[in-house]
Amino acid sequence: MANTFMEGKKSQDCINLVLAAGLFVSPWVMGYMADSVPAWNAWIVAVVLGALAIATLSVFAQWEEWANLVVGLWLIASPWLLGFTSNAGAMWTHVILGALVAAVSAWAVWDERQNPHAHA
Repeated sequence: MANTFMEGKKSQDCINLVLAAGLFVSPWVMGYMADSVPAWNAWIVAVVLGALAIATLSVFAQWEEWANLVVGLWLIASPWLLGFTSNAGAMWTHVILGALVAAVSAWAVWDERQNPHAHA
């Protein structure tokens, strides 16, 4: 059971790493490079998300999954909090990737609660 649990953790962290990479390149791919607020938000959050995913891949810590959840929620809220809802590409990129990050992180937290000693 522990091996399956750890494989699931690695999958979740790899998914977050891929989402971080997608977020990082999104200003170029989605065409909002000229709008500095969402572009910088994407780059900063992508670096934080990537660092958390790499850290969690190295040594599991539940707080990192909670931090990822907060990062996902920030991505969802940031178009309104930072005022770039008028840029549809940037807004939807942040909302969709934020929802995916939050969902993967919630899944990781749920896994940990179902198997609290499996990571030891």
